[in-house]
Amino acid sequence: MVHTFPLTLPAAMVESHRIDLTAKPSDGWHFDAFDVAAAPSGDTYVLYGARRYRAAYDAPRDPVRQDFTYGVVTRFDPDGSPVDTVLFAQPHPDGSPSGMPEAGDMTIAVLPDGTVALSDRTGGTFLVSADLSRLLESWAMPHSWMAETAGTGDPYAAGLSVTPSGRLLGVAAEFRLDDRAGAAPNTVVVSEPGSTLLPGTKTVLRAIASLDDRDGRQTEADLRPHVRFRGAPVGRGNRPSPSLTELVSAYARTGYAYRDCTLGRPAPLGDDLFVVPVLSRTFRSGNRGGDFTFALLDDQGRLTGRLEGLHLYEDSPFTGFCFTVVGDPYRGRAYHLNRYGLYTWSSDGRLRARAATEDKAFRALTHFALMACTPAGELLLVHRKQNLLLRIPVPHDPADLPSAVATALRTYGSRRTALKKRFAPVNWHWTEGTARLHRL
Repeated sequence: MVHTFPLTLPAAMVESHRIDLTAKPSDGWHFDAFDVAAAPSGDTYVLYGARRYRAAYDAPRDPVRQDFTYGVVTRFDPDGSPVDTVLFAQPHPDGSPSGMPEAGDMTIAVLPDGTVALSDRTGGTFLVSADLSRLLESWAMPHSWMAETAGTGDPYAAGLSVTPSGRLLGVAAEFRLDDRAGAAPNTVVVSEPGSTLLPGTKTVLRAIASLDDRDGRQTEADLRPHVRFRGAPVGRGNRPSPSLTELVSAYARTGYAYRDCTLGRPAPLGDDLFVVPVLSRTFRSGNRGGDFTFALLDDQGRLTGRLEGLHLYEDSPFTGFCFTVVGDPYRGRAYHLNRYGLYTWSSDGRLRARAATEDKAFRALTHFALMACTPAGELLLVHRKQNLLLRIPVPHDPADLPSAVATALRTYGSRRTALKKRFAPVNWHWTEGTARLHRL
Protein backbone atom coordinates (compact mmCIF):
# COMPACT_ATOMS: atom_id res chain seq x y z
CA MET A 1 0.00 0.00 0.00
CA VAL A 2 1.31 3.45 -0.93
CA HIS A 3 1.95 5.50 2.18
CA THR A 4 3.22 9.02 2.92
CA PHE A 5 4.38 10.46 6.24
CA PRO A 6 6.37 13.52 7.34
CA LEU A 7 9.94 13.68 8.63
CA THR A 8 9.25 15.36 11.93
CA LEU A 9 11.28 17.74 14.06
CA PRO A 10 11.03 17.31 17.86
CA ALA A 11 8.80 20.07 19.21
CA ALA A 12 11.00 20.32 22.33
CA MET A 13 14.07 21.14 20.23
CA VAL A 14 12.19 23.72 18.16
CA GLU A 15 10.85 25.34 21.30
CA SER A 16 14.09 25.39 23.30
CA HIS A 17 16.00 27.10 20.50
CA ARG A 18 13.05 29.21 19.32
CA ILE A 19 13.80 28.04 15.80
CA ASP A 20 12.40 30.28 13.09
CA LEU A 21 11.00 27.68 10.73
CA THR A 22 10.34 30.34 8.10
CA ALA A 23 14.09 30.97 7.80
CA LYS A 24 15.88 30.08 4.58
CA PRO A 25 19.24 28.37 4.07
CA SER A 26 20.66 31.81 3.29
CA ASP A 27 19.64 32.78 6.85
CA GLY A 28 21.72 29.92 8.25
CA TRP A 29 18.93 27.35 8.86
CA HIS A 30 19.31 23.88 7.32
CA PHE A 31 17.26 20.71 7.67
CA ASP A 32 18.28 17.75 5.52
CA ALA A 33 17.51 14.04 5.34
CA PHE A 34 20.69 11.98 4.97
CA ASP A 35 19.69 8.32 4.98
CA VAL A 36 16.85 5.88 5.68
CA ALA A 37 16.91 2.27 6.89
CA ALA A 38 14.02 -0.18 7.20
CA ALA A 39 13.82 -2.92 9.82
CA PRO A 40 12.22 -6.33 9.20
CA SER A 41 9.67 -5.40 11.87
CA GLY A 42 8.29 -2.70 9.57
CA ASP A 43 9.81 0.20 11.51
CA THR A 44 11.60 2.90 9.54
CA TYR A 45 14.64 4.79 10.83
CA VAL A 46 15.40 8.18 9.29
CA LEU A 47 18.71 9.98 9.80
CA TYR A 48 18.69 13.72 9.28
CA GLY A 49 20.36 16.88 10.49
CA ALA A 50 19.24 20.27 11.78
CA ARG A 51 21.68 23.17 11.83
CA ARG A 52 21.55 26.86 12.59
CA TYR A 53 24.48 29.13 11.92
CA ARG A 54 24.36 32.89 12.17
CA ALA A 55 27.63 34.75 11.82
CA ALA A 56 28.40 36.36 15.18
CA TYR A 57 31.50 37.45 17.02
CA ASP A 58 30.38 36.01 20.32
CA ALA A 59 29.19 32.54 21.27
CA PRO A 60 26.03 33.04 23.33
CA ARG A 61 25.02 30.34 25.80
CA ASP A 62 21.38 31.26 25.56
CA PRO A 63 19.83 28.41 23.49
CA VAL A 64 17.48 30.92 21.89
CA ARG A 65 20.45 32.75 20.35
CA GLN A 66 23.16 30.11 20.00
CA ASP A 67 24.09 28.23 16.87
CA PHE A 68 23.65 24.47 16.91
CA THR A 69 24.25 21.32 14.89
CA TYR A 70 22.05 18.34 15.67
CA GLY A 71 22.12 14.86 14.29
CA VAL A 72 18.65 13.34 14.53
CA VAL A 73 17.38 9.79 14.16
CA THR A 74 13.66 9.11 14.35
CA ARG A 75 12.04 5.70 14.49
CA PHE A 76 8.66 5.52 12.75
CA ASP A 77 6.27 2.63 13.24
CA PRO A 78 4.78 0.83 10.19
CA ASP A 79 1.96 3.38 10.06
CA GLY A 80 4.43 6.28 9.83
CA SER A 81 3.92 7.60 13.36
CA PRO A 82 7.11 8.74 15.14
CA VAL A 83 7.84 6.59 18.19
CA ASP A 84 11.37 7.54 19.30
CA THR A 85 13.73 10.37 18.44
CA VAL A 86 17.35 10.73 19.47
CA LEU A 87 19.44 13.90 19.29
CA PHE A 88 23.23 13.84 19.11
CA ALA A 89 26.27 15.92 18.13
CA GLN A 90 25.07 19.06 19.94
CA PRO A 91 26.18 19.31 23.60
CA HIS A 92 23.48 18.51 26.13
CA PRO A 93 21.55 21.31 27.85
CA ASP A 94 23.80 20.89 30.94
CA GLY A 95 26.89 21.43 28.77
CA SER A 96 28.09 17.82 28.74
CA PRO A 97 29.33 16.61 25.35
CA SER A 98 27.43 14.27 23.07
CA GLY A 99 28.70 10.76 22.56
CA MET A 100 28.49 11.04 18.77
CA PRO A 101 29.70 13.55 16.15
CA GLU A 102 27.53 15.41 13.66
CA ALA A 103 25.66 13.40 11.05
CA GLY A 104 26.48 15.16 7.77
CA ASP A 105 28.26 12.24 6.11
CA MET A 106 26.72 9.38 8.07
CA THR A 107 24.69 6.41 6.90
CA ILE A 108 22.34 4.21 8.89
CA ALA A 109 21.62 0.46 8.94
CA VAL A 110 19.60 -1.93 11.08
CA LEU A 111 21.46 -5.03 12.24
CA PRO A 112 19.74 -8.44 12.50
CA ASP A 113 19.19 -8.09 16.27
CA GLY A 114 17.52 -4.68 15.80
CA THR A 115 20.55 -2.62 16.82
CA VAL A 116 20.96 0.56 14.80
CA ALA A 117 24.41 1.16 13.28
CA LEU A 118 25.51 4.61 12.17
CA SER A 119 28.80 5.12 10.36
CA ASP A 120 30.63 8.06 8.80
CA ARG A 121 32.84 8.21 5.71
CA THR A 122 36.07 7.61 7.63
CA GLY A 123 34.71 4.48 9.31
CA GLY A 124 33.63 5.87 12.67
CA THR A 125 30.82 3.52 13.74
CA PHE A 126 28.25 3.82 16.51
CA LEU A 127 25.81 1.19 17.75
CA VAL A 128 22.54 2.43 19.23
CA SER A 129 19.75 0.42 20.85
CA ALA A 130 16.66 -0.28 18.74
CA ASP A 131 14.59 2.19 20.78
CA LEU A 132 17.32 4.84 20.31
CA SER A 133 17.68 5.36 24.05
CA ARG A 134 21.26 4.11 24.57
CA LEU A 135 24.63 4.37 22.86
CA LEU A 136 25.92 0.80 23.02
CA GLU A 137 29.31 1.18 21.33
CA SER A 138 31.46 3.92 19.85
CA TRP A 139 34.32 3.21 17.46
CA ALA A 140 35.05 6.84 16.68
CA MET A 141 37.33 8.75 14.37
CA PRO A 142 38.38 12.23 15.55
CA HIS A 143 36.41 14.81 13.61
CA SER A 144 39.23 16.87 12.15
CA TRP A 145 41.51 16.82 9.14
CA MET A 146 44.66 16.80 11.29
CA ALA A 147 43.44 13.75 13.19
CA GLU A 148 42.61 11.96 9.93
CA THR A 149 46.04 12.76 8.54
CA ALA A 150 47.71 11.43 11.68
CA GLY A 151 45.75 8.20 11.33
CA THR A 152 44.50 8.23 14.91
CA GLY A 153 41.13 6.93 16.02
CA ASP A 154 39.41 3.58 16.16
CA PRO A 155 37.23 3.18 13.04
CA TYR A 156 35.23 0.16 11.93
CA ALA A 157 33.62 0.63 8.48
CA ALA A 158 31.63 3.14 6.46
CA GLY A 159 28.37 2.78 4.53
CA LEU A 160 27.21 -0.38 6.26
CA SER A 161 24.39 -2.48 4.79
CA VAL A 162 23.01 -5.87 5.79
CA THR A 163 22.30 -8.90 3.60
CA PRO A 164 19.32 -11.24 4.21
CA SER A 165 21.47 -13.71 6.16
CA GLY A 166 22.96 -10.94 8.31
CA ARG A 167 26.31 -10.40 6.60
CA LEU A 168 27.67 -6.85 6.74
CA LEU A 169 28.66 -5.03 3.56
CA GLY A 170 30.57 -1.77 3.72
CA VAL A 171 33.66 0.24 2.86
CA ALA A 172 36.92 0.59 4.77
CA ALA A 173 38.70 3.94 4.62
CA GLU A 174 42.48 3.92 4.25
CA PHE A 175 45.25 6.42 4.92
CA ARG A 176 48.21 7.46 2.77
CA LEU A 177 46.99 6.20 -0.57
CA ASP A 178 49.19 7.65 -3.30
CA ASP A 179 49.13 11.44 -2.83
CA ARG A 180 45.84 11.65 -0.93
CA ALA A 181 45.62 13.28 2.48
CA GLY A 182 43.38 12.01 5.23
CA ALA A 183 41.20 8.92 5.10
CA ALA A 184 39.76 7.87 1.73
CA PRO A 185 36.96 5.27 1.34
CA ASN A 186 38.81 2.65 -0.64
CA THR A 187 38.14 -1.02 0.10
CA VAL A 188 34.87 -2.93 -0.27
CA VAL A 189 34.50 -5.31 2.67
CA VAL A 190 32.07 -8.03 3.74
CA SER A 191 31.72 -10.06 6.92
CA GLU A 192 31.77 -13.82 6.94
CA PRO A 193 28.51 -15.81 7.17
CA GLY A 194 27.40 -16.38 10.74
CA SER A 195 29.41 -13.51 12.24
CA THR A 196 27.69 -10.85 14.35
CA LEU A 197 28.61 -7.27 15.15
CA LEU A 198 28.24 -6.75 18.90
CA PRO A 199 29.29 -4.01 21.33
CA GLY A 200 32.88 -4.52 22.37
CA THR A 201 33.70 -6.87 19.49
CA LYS A 202 34.65 -5.86 15.97
CA THR A 203 33.52 -8.50 13.52
CA VAL A 204 36.30 -9.29 11.04
CA LEU A 205 35.67 -7.83 7.58
CA ARG A 206 37.16 -9.46 4.49
CA ALA A 207 38.32 -7.22 1.67
CA ILE A 208 36.92 -8.17 -1.73
CA ALA A 209 37.99 -5.15 -3.83
CA SER A 210 40.18 -2.06 -3.50
CA LEU A 211 39.61 1.04 -5.57
CA ASP A 212 43.19 2.31 -5.35
CA ASP A 213 46.16 -0.01 -4.81
CA ARG A 214 48.85 2.68 -4.65
CA ASP A 215 49.72 2.16 -0.98
CA GLY A 216 53.50 2.59 -0.97
CA ARG A 217 53.34 5.36 1.64
CA GLN A 218 51.45 3.29 4.21
CA THR A 219 53.02 2.21 7.48
CA GLU A 220 52.11 -0.42 10.06
CA ALA A 221 50.16 2.26 11.94
CA ASP A 222 47.78 2.57 8.96
CA LEU A 223 46.65 -1.06 9.07
CA ARG A 224 43.40 -2.11 10.75
CA PRO A 225 43.46 -5.61 12.29
CA HIS A 226 39.76 -6.27 11.63
CA VAL A 227 40.00 -5.52 7.86
CA ARG A 228 41.76 -8.51 6.36
CA PHE A 229 42.79 -10.12 3.11
CA ARG A 230 44.36 -13.56 2.92
CA GLY A 231 44.51 -13.70 6.71
CA ALA A 232 46.43 -10.45 7.22
CA PRO A 233 45.45 -6.78 7.59
CA VAL A 234 44.80 -4.94 4.32
CA GLY A 235 47.53 -2.54 3.24
CA ARG A 236 51.18 -2.28 2.20
CA GLY A 237 50.69 -4.50 -0.85
CA ASN A 238 48.30 -7.00 0.76
CA ARG A 239 45.00 -6.30 -0.97
CA PRO A 240 42.72 -7.65 -3.72
CA SER A 241 44.18 -7.36 -7.19
CA PRO A 242 43.61 -6.09 -9.83
CA SER A 243 42.20 -2.90 -8.38
CA LEU A 244 38.57 -1.97 -8.89
CA THR A 245 39.76 0.99 -10.95
CA GLU A 246 41.47 -1.39 -13.37
CA LEU A 247 38.43 -3.67 -13.53
CA VAL A 248 35.90 -0.95 -14.44
CA SER A 249 38.33 0.72 -16.86
CA ALA A 250 37.36 -2.04 -19.29
CA TYR A 251 34.07 -0.13 -19.69
CA ALA A 252 35.71 3.29 -20.12
CA ARG A 253 35.88 5.32 -23.32
CA THR A 254 39.49 6.39 -22.65
CA GLY A 255 42.40 4.96 -20.75
CA TYR A 256 42.39 7.70 -18.15
CA ALA A 257 38.61 8.05 -17.58
CA TYR A 258 38.75 6.55 -14.08
CA ARG A 259 41.92 8.22 -12.88
CA ASP A 260 41.31 9.54 -9.34
CA CYS A 261 37.81 8.01 -9.35
CA THR A 262 35.72 7.64 -6.20
CA LEU A 263 33.81 4.83 -4.58
CA GLY A 264 30.07 5.00 -3.86
CA ARG A 265 28.18 3.08 -1.20
CA PRO A 266 27.89 -0.64 -2.07
CA ALA A 267 24.43 -2.21 -1.98
CA PRO A 268 23.62 -5.91 -1.54
CA LEU A 269 21.68 -7.74 -4.24
CA GLY A 270 21.87 -10.99 -2.28
CA ASP A 271 24.08 -12.68 0.29
CA ASP A 272 26.95 -13.02 -2.17
CA LEU A 273 26.29 -10.41 -4.89
CA PHE A 274 26.75 -6.66 -4.56
CA VAL A 275 26.53 -3.55 -6.71
CA VAL A 276 29.38 -1.06 -6.25
CA PRO A 277 29.19 2.45 -7.79
CA VAL A 278 32.48 3.71 -9.23
CA LEU A 279 32.43 7.36 -10.29
CA SER A 280 34.92 9.28 -12.37
CA ARG A 281 36.53 12.42 -11.05
CA THR A 282 34.24 15.46 -10.72
CA PHE A 283 35.05 18.94 -11.99
CA ARG A 284 33.68 22.39 -11.21
CA SER A 285 32.99 23.04 -14.88
CA GLY A 286 30.31 20.34 -15.13
CA ASN A 287 30.22 16.56 -14.99
CA ARG A 288 27.24 15.37 -16.99
CA GLY A 289 28.51 12.78 -19.42
CA GLY A 290 31.33 11.69 -17.14
CA ASP A 291 32.16 8.00 -16.84
CA PHE A 292 30.52 5.89 -14.15
CA THR A 293 29.98 2.18 -13.59
CA PHE A 294 27.60 0.39 -11.27
CA ALA A 295 29.75 -2.72 -11.01
CA LEU A 296 28.49 -6.16 -9.96
CA LEU A 297 30.86 -8.04 -7.64
CA ASP A 298 30.46 -11.41 -5.97
CA ASP A 299 31.68 -12.06 -2.44
CA GLN A 300 35.05 -13.21 -3.77
CA GLY A 301 35.62 -9.89 -5.52
CA ARG A 302 35.03 -11.18 -9.04
CA LEU A 303 33.54 -8.67 -11.47
CA THR A 304 30.46 -10.44 -12.86
CA GLY A 305 29.17 -7.50 -14.90
CA ARG A 306 27.50 -4.15 -14.35
CA LEU A 307 24.05 -2.58 -14.35
CA GLU A 308 23.44 -2.16 -18.06
CA GLY A 309 21.34 0.18 -20.16
CA LEU A 310 22.49 3.60 -18.91
CA HIS A 311 23.66 6.31 -21.31
CA LEU A 312 26.59 8.29 -19.93
CA TYR A 313 24.96 11.63 -20.84
CA GLU A 314 21.21 11.07 -21.07
CA ASP A 315 21.08 9.04 -17.83
CA SER A 316 23.93 10.75 -15.99
CA PRO A 317 23.86 10.58 -12.18
CA PHE A 318 26.25 13.53 -12.00
CA THR A 319 23.40 16.03 -12.46
CA GLY A 320 22.44 16.74 -8.87
CA PHE A 321 25.03 14.17 -7.71
CA CYS A 322 22.46 11.35 -7.48
CA PHE A 323 24.81 8.42 -6.93
CA THR A 324 22.72 6.17 -4.67
CA VAL A 325 21.98 2.65 -5.85
CA VAL A 326 19.49 0.77 -3.70
CA GLY A 327 19.43 -3.01 -3.54
CA ASP A 328 16.61 -5.42 -2.77
CA PRO A 329 18.63 -8.49 -1.75
CA TYR A 330 15.50 -10.50 -1.00
CA ARG A 331 14.38 -10.36 -4.65
CA GLY A 332 17.68 -9.73 -6.43
CA ARG A 333 16.86 -6.25 -7.77
CA ALA A 334 18.65 -2.92 -7.96
CA TYR A 335 17.12 0.56 -8.20
CA HIS A 336 18.51 3.98 -9.05
CA LEU A 337 16.87 7.41 -9.22
CA ASN A 338 18.45 10.48 -10.76
CA ARG A 339 17.19 13.63 -12.44
CA TYR A 340 16.42 11.71 -15.65
CA GLY A 341 14.57 8.66 -14.45
CA LEU A 342 13.93 5.79 -12.08
CA TYR A 343 15.60 2.54 -13.16
CA THR A 344 15.31 -1.06 -12.05
CA TRP A 345 17.53 -4.04 -12.86
CA SER A 346 17.54 -7.75 -12.18
CA SER A 347 20.54 -9.31 -10.45
CA ASP A 348 22.17 -10.23 -13.77
CA GLY A 349 22.43 -6.52 -14.63
CA ARG A 350 19.63 -6.38 -17.20
CA LEU A 351 17.62 -3.15 -17.20
CA ARG A 352 14.02 -4.20 -16.57
CA ALA A 353 12.20 -0.84 -16.43
CA ARG A 354 12.78 2.89 -16.77
CA ALA A 355 10.44 5.71 -15.72
CA ALA A 356 11.75 8.77 -17.58
CA THR A 357 11.25 12.11 -15.85
CA GLU A 358 10.74 13.77 -19.22
CA ASP A 359 7.31 12.10 -19.20
CA LYS A 360 4.65 14.15 -17.41
CA ALA A 361 3.57 11.24 -15.22
CA PHE A 362 7.06 10.97 -13.69
CA ARG A 363 8.21 14.60 -13.71
CA ALA A 364 7.69 14.91 -9.95
CA LEU A 365 10.42 12.32 -9.37
CA THR A 366 13.01 15.07 -9.91
CA HIS A 367 12.06 16.39 -6.45
CA PHE A 368 12.64 13.06 -4.69
CA ALA A 369 15.69 11.16 -3.51
CA LEU A 370 15.66 7.36 -3.46
CA MET A 371 16.79 6.25 0.00
CA ALA A 372 16.14 2.55 0.60
CA CYS A 373 14.16 -0.58 -0.17
CA THR A 374 12.40 -2.32 2.70
CA PRO A 375 12.60 -6.08 3.34
CA ALA A 376 8.97 -6.20 2.19
CA GLY A 377 9.99 -4.80 -1.22
CA GLU A 378 8.89 -1.17 -0.90
CA LEU A 379 10.85 1.78 -2.23
CA LEU A 380 11.40 4.66 0.21
CA LEU A 381 11.73 8.10 -1.38
CA VAL A 382 12.13 11.45 0.37
CA HIS A 383 10.89 14.75 -1.07
CA ARG A 384 13.86 17.09 -0.77
CA LYS A 385 11.85 20.27 -0.14
CA GLN A 386 8.62 19.06 1.46
CA ASN A 387 10.33 16.65 3.89
CA LEU A 388 7.87 13.84 3.24
CA LEU A 389 8.68 10.15 2.88
CA LEU A 390 6.85 8.26 0.14
CA ARG A 391 6.63 4.45 0.40
CA ILE A 392 5.87 2.64 -2.86
CA PRO A 393 5.28 -1.14 -3.03
CA VAL A 394 7.14 -2.69 -5.96
CA PRO A 395 5.11 -5.07 -8.14
CA HIS A 396 6.13 -8.69 -8.56
CA ASP A 397 7.02 -8.00 -12.19
CA PRO A 398 9.64 -5.22 -12.34
CA ALA A 399 8.27 -4.16 -15.73
CA ASP A 400 5.15 -2.93 -13.91
CA LEU A 401 7.11 -0.54 -11.67
CA PRO A 402 6.52 2.60 -13.82
CA SER A 403 2.76 2.08 -13.55
CA ALA A 404 2.98 1.68 -9.76
CA VAL A 405 5.13 4.80 -9.45
CA ALA A 406 2.75 6.84 -11.61
CA THR A 407 -0.16 5.81 -9.39
CA ALA A 408 1.77 6.74 -6.23
CA LEU A 409 2.66 10.16 -7.61
CA ARG A 410 -0.96 10.84 -8.61
CA THR A 411 -2.16 10.21 -5.05
CA TYR A 412 0.77 11.98 -3.39
CA GLY A 413 -0.91 15.40 -3.56
CA SER A 414 -4.07 14.35 -1.72
CA ARG A 415 -2.06 12.56 0.96
CA ARG A 416 0.13 15.63 1.41
CA THR A 417 -2.96 17.84 1.79
CA ALA A 418 -4.34 15.58 4.51
CA LEU A 419 -1.02 15.74 6.38
CA LYS A 420 -0.94 19.54 6.13
CA LYS A 421 -4.34 19.74 7.79
CA ARG A 422 -3.14 17.47 10.59
CA PHE A 423 0.31 18.96 11.26
CA ALA A 424 0.03 22.57 9.99
CA PRO A 425 3.67 22.65 8.84
CA VAL A 426 5.63 25.89 8.61
CA ASN A 427 7.64 26.16 5.39
CA TRP A 428 7.42 22.35 5.02
CA HIS A 429 8.84 21.76 8.51
CA TRP A 430 6.72 19.29 10.46
CA THR A 431 6.94 19.48 14.25
CA GLU A 432 5.68 16.75 16.55
CA GLY A 433 5.87 16.20 20.30
CA THR A 434 4.53 12.73 21.09
CA ALA A 435 7.64 10.69 20.27
CA ARG A 436 9.95 9.81 23.16
CA LEU A 437 12.99 12.10 23.05
CA HIS A 438 16.48 10.80 23.89
CA ARG A 439 19.95 12.33 23.86
CA LEU A 440 23.24 10.51 23.33
